[in-house]
Amino acid sequence: MMVDLLVQGGQMLVVLLLAPLLVGFVRKVKARLLRRQGPQLLQPYRDLARLMRKDVVLADGASWLFRACPYIIFAATWVAASLVPTFATGLLFSWSADLIAIIALLGLARFFLALAGLDVGTSFGGIGSSREVMIASLAEPAMLMVVFTLALLAGSTQLSTMAEFMVSSEVGLRVSLGMALIALLMVAIAENARIPVDNPATHLELTMVHEAMVLEYSGRHLALIDLASELKLLLYVSLIACIFLPWGLAPSGAPPGLLALGLAAYVAKLGLGGFLLAVFETSIAKMRVFRVPEFLGAALMLGLLASLLLFVSRSL
Repeated sequence: MMVDLLVQGGQMLVVLLLAPLLVGFVRKVKARLLRRQGPQLLQPYRDLARLMRKDVVLADGASWLFRACPYIIFAATWVAASLVPTFATGLLFSWSADLIAIIALLGLARFFLALAGLDVGTSFGGIGSSREVMIASLAEPAMLMVVFTLALLAGSTQLSTMAEFMVSSEVGLRVSLGMALIALLMVAIAENARIPVDNPATHLELTMVHEAMVLEYSGRHLALIDLASELKLLLYVSLIACIFLPWGLAPSGAPPGLLALGLAAYVAKLGLGGFLLAVFETSIAKMRVFRVPEFLGAALMLGLLASLLLFVSRSL
């Protein structure tokens, strides 16, 4: 029991420490691709430390909900990111590592983030919250169709079971899995407010979504929200790696050597995911807000076609 607690606590600490590093790596690669020096790799850690040292400035119309939302958002996102198997399967809390539960935790964090944007009553916060809810209403059905496809194939929505099934020889090459992967990638881009859906580096009133909801935050509240957004990006990269690249995951009760090997494989997967994300964002322009429903509608159709193809292939 003590070893299981240590391994589970180690996973929670790993995702918390690697989330800012992943964001810093993506920024560094994007800058290098644009022939710029770019920020240092550890700059996100310095930004979080600087925000933690600053005093919190609250708007006059802010309620208790505005002060409580950062802690709720951070806690829900951290728990969701910690449930995804990173370097090992069959951990102490793996029974709760269910895709439905992870989607529910992310939905809880998004709900309170939208409430925080509306609480102060500014026009920017209202615009950002309305756009966030619009994106969520289109992204969640697509995500549920992907979950439905994977659950039909693996026979469970539990991530450790999915990873064990995907690494077995029973899977093979399936068109439905390719469609589900593309749909999951599109949903991940939209959920993390990345290009082409949103630009995390802009503060233009007509384009920003996530930044509009957190304009009134400062100090440790803003640090918690920034860390939660970094954890969310790591969560989706970990989720894609766990389901579609499950190689290197240490089994339950593995010795320390296999756990270290699984951790090294996980870091390599994060590096590959961050590099591909940076290349994608530098090769495409941001789309208009009114074209986001078309983008997520394509993800929904891909998820639906994946499930239909799976039904057809099983009936043959």
